[in-house]
Amino acid sequence: MDLALLRTFVTVHRAGSFTRAAALLGLSQPAVTSQIRTLERQLGRPLFLRQARGVTPTTMGDELAHKAAPHLDALVEIAETGPDNDSSLRTLHLAGPPEFTAERALPALTELTGDDGQSFALRASFGNAEETLEGLAAGHHDLAISTARPRGALLTATTLCDEEHVLVAAPHQAEQIRSGSGVGSAELDRMDAPALDDLPVVEVHESLPFVSRYWASVFDSRPAASGSVIVPDLRAVLACATAGAGLAVLPRYLCAAALERGDVVPLHEPAVPPLRTYFLVVRTGTLAMPHIARAHEWLHRAATGWS
Repeated sequence: MDLALLRTFVTVHRAGSFTRAAALLGLSQPAVTSQIRTLERQLGRPLFLRQARGVTPTTMGDELAHKAAPHLDALVEIAETGPDNDSSLRTLHLAGPPEFTAERALPALTELTGDDGQSFALRASFGNAEETLEGLAAGHHDLAISTARPRGALLTATTLCDEEHVLVAAPHQAEQIRSGSGVGSAELDRMDAPALDDLPVVEVHESLPFVSRYWASVFDSRPAASGSVIVPDLRAVLACATAGAGLAVLPRYLCAAALERGDVVPLHEPAVPPLRTYFLVVRTGTLAMPHIARAHEWLHRAATGWS
């Protein structure tokens, strides 16, 4: 059986689409279709059911992928790295949200860029979940950090960590709200949404994604305020909130030092704080490559100490 046909088959199986598989393989869609038909003729059974959107593997297709994929992944790794498996010559391409990647992932991974014989070069790019997952699927990245779990067999996701969201404001604004609502600093769990509606909001987008998620989770409502300052980076949101531009919802890891210094203070402390989950995502099969596997394992290990 031709290994090239098997590689095309496994790529289609993971991508769920002839078009996407063709892009990953650097082939035309007709060439991919022809190779799959050739393999089906050799086996005497269909491997995929053609649908309006992509393809679905048959039972035979799933069985063949289960048997063939691990061996093909190992062969690809040997072909790309050589028999000595020298991962020090490899470059890891990482993608993720700018703040979390800069504050969490990159400091952890830079420990693996030394001269220990197992190191790799590191290249990072920033983007939202949709952008990073599309880039990973297209082969532009090796590893992606995403707040969305991808669907399908092309990408494999594992839970990395949860981040707690905190509602904060500058101290003088917090005191103003507490005075108007009659809630003391020791009674922050009693703060309600109406008491906060008159305060301007600092956010990363006009749709107020962080504030809206907090309001829905904690107050079971939608925020009445509109954005006063919109900046596309949570670190800038923190800086504006510290300067008194308005309330903000931020990951605790990002504002922990500011909270400790008193630059910002919490406006509300619910019994169950809102959480957002991060996933570590790779193209299925690429964990056979040592530099990707090492970075993947290292990030999971580092995440156990993140709070």
